[in-house]
Amino acid sequence: MKAKTRIYLIRHGEIAGSEISRYNGQMEVPLTPKGLDQYHLLAERLKNFPVSACYTSDLTRCVQGAEILCNGREIPFQARRELRELSFGEWEGMAWTELAEKFPEAWKNRMKGFVEFRAPGGENLLDLRDRVVPAIHEIVARHPGEEVIVVGHGGVNRVILLDALGTPPSSMFRIEQDYGCLNIIDYYEDGNPVVKLLNGSSP
Repeated sequence: MKAKTRIYLIRHGEIAGSEISRYNGQMEVPLTPKGLDQYHLLAERLKNFPVSACYTSDLTRCVQGAEILCNGREIPFQARRELRELSFGEWEGMAWTELAEKFPEAWKNRMKGFVEFRAPGGENLLDLRDRVVPAIHEIVARHPGEEVIVVGHGGVNRVILLDALGTPPSSMFRIEQDYGCLNIIDYYEDGNPVVKLLNGSSP
């Protein structure tokens, strides 16, 4: 049987202000009570799984989740800057409606070419892929045959899943990532990952 590394890839819980579509990016945004509950439900779901390591984005909405998920386990979590959400630069914290009103031409370009488009001072999806994918491959290589939790963001998780599926960044929004969702990816020694669960909800 081929050895595999299993990644439990989690999106952070619900955040304050999530009822309005906006680009939070790398801003610090607090979790809601529901967001914290989502982490506790995931911890319960994973409690009997033999997880040997945990990695997380270094943004607080993910670090808080890693603390909950590692509670009761004899494993520390490691915060990684490479797992931060896409940076939207000067657009961070702005609602989509506000951006469409203030920067109509740039907003139109964003919608047409979201893979290559960079907000002023920010990243595009290729930049995100180029920092996230090497990080996840490094984590997998560090834990052969083990089970590992990774806590990330909507954009980060989509990039990881697209890489596992061998699909281009242009397919980014064909994958849903709800707050507090669980994805499972098995990485085999032959280099062919298998996505076992996608956007799984907490029980």
